[in-house]
Amino acid sequence: MILSRYVNTFGRAMTERYGARVHKVTVDAGFTCPNRDGTKGRGGCTFCNNTSFSPNGREPAPIATQIANGRDVIARRTRAQRFIAYFQAYTNTYDDPAVLQQRYDLALSQPGVIGLAVGTRPDCVPPKVLDMLACYRDRGFEVWLELGLQSAFDATLERVNRGHGFAEYRSALRAAHSRQLQVCTHLILGLPGETTAHAHITLDRVLDEGVEGLKLHPLHVVKGTRLALGWRRGEYSPWSEEHYVQVAADLVRRTPHEVIFHRLTGTASANLLLAPGWCGRKWRVLNGLTNHLAAHGAQGSALGQRAPDIGASTP
Repeated sequence: MILSRYVNTFGRAMTERYGARVHKVTVDAGFTCPNRDGTKGRGGCTFCNNTSFSPNGREPAPIATQIANGRDVIARRTRAQRFIAYFQAYTNTYDDPAVLQQRYDLALSQPGVIGLAVGTRPDCVPPKVLDMLACYRDRGFEVWLELGLQSAFDATLERVNRGHGFAEYRSALRAAHSRQLQVCTHLILGLPGETTAHAHITLDRVLDEGVEGLKLHPLHVVKGTRLALGWRRGEYSPWSEEHYVQVAADLVRRTPHEVIFHRLTGTASANLLLAPGWCGRKWRVLNGLTNHLAAHGAQGSALGQRAPDIGASTP
């Protein structure tokens, strides 16, 4: 079975929009985060690995090299020829606008790159940056602002040391929408203290505000984090694979068809992942989601929407 028969996936949406496969190529542009450099806090989120991803301990390859390498790997696997430069690592709007523009321009100048996806925090999207992204959109580039919300509950965000609340997310989202920018919101399922009900309420609050895309991630425990310390002391237990699949599928069914799912699970490298082990088996999780949606209803079905007629060749 094919996931995009039941979910409006990013791959499917981009194929419909451009008539060809479009893939994201991840970019580490060497930015940091206000929750790490002392502006908002120190140490970052409790689930963020500080040792392996410290700006002082990493020297990313030149942006052009990263894109070329990623593009070649994806092209060999999928024959894709169109790509979106995904600025993923840390907070990719957290610098002087002139620096941001230089790095965005460099990415967009690479062969086959048709747009940007910029990952950031809701408290780091000033008007000048949004205006810049809107200018790229007006020039015909595919532009996505990816906002890491994780939860709509301020108590949870404080518990995991996010350094912002839902109000900052709402403000950033509305500012982006006032410029007709597309927003993809990141949500983490299984955060400490949260249940299925929290996930449902978070989704409802995000959908009520309006959003063009969503990413769902299971919370995983990786080495070098404060979350790992709590997990070792028995203070945190990750969700089981079965529970994650059920809750993620529930959220998909509660989401309107027009919202694009950029991701439905997340993984960590084997040398970092402590728990749960199933987070290292991406395709098994996605197959489980596909089977669950096929049996219990596709995206939008909980809202009374019928799944659109999707051809078998759709990625």
